[in-house]
Amino acid sequence: MTRPPLPHDFQRPVPGFTVTSTDLTDGGLLPEAQVLAGGDTSPQLSWAGFPPGTQSFAVTCFDPDAPTGSGWWHWVLFDIPADVTSLPTGAGTGDFAGLPAGAVQARNDYGTKNFGGAAPPPGHGPHRYVFSVTAVGAPKLGLDSDTSPAAIGGTLGFLAVGRGTITATYENE
Repeated sequence: MTRPPLPHDFQRPVPGFTVTSTDLTDGGLLPEAQVLAGGDTSPQLSWAGFPPGTQSFAVTCFDPDAPTGSGWWHWVLFDIPADVTSLPTGAGTGDFAGLPAGAVQARNDYGTKNFGGAAPPPGHGPHRYVFSVTAVGAPKLGLDSDTSPAAIGGTLGFLAVGRGTITATYENE
């Protein structure tokens, strides 16, 4: 079975930078706290080495393996000020605590404006959860929190000056 492409495979290439987490290990298993039934807790993320010209950041979590034909957006956060280089665990809750001033949390594919945890169909196999931090060459995307995740992803593809990712997997057996 061929795996679906990763979320940035169709976007123009940009320089990479480092993304780390105290909650996730790149290539590791997604912890229960980041699972829908386990708490819907967004992970801690930090980033460094992004390119000059970065004016803001966006953070997304995308599952390319969801059986939808278009993947599944779990988290969409943008207009993060350029001087912010980390988010604490739980910043993606719906109450917006822990988010930097000015950041916009858009609706995910669950229809909520928060981090929505992993919930692959039972027996569907392992799913990849790609947490991306995009360095943006503009201070604001010019979009609002009701813009679709796909439209935000497309805008990020055009305005990105750099990108870093950390990917974890989860399977609902």
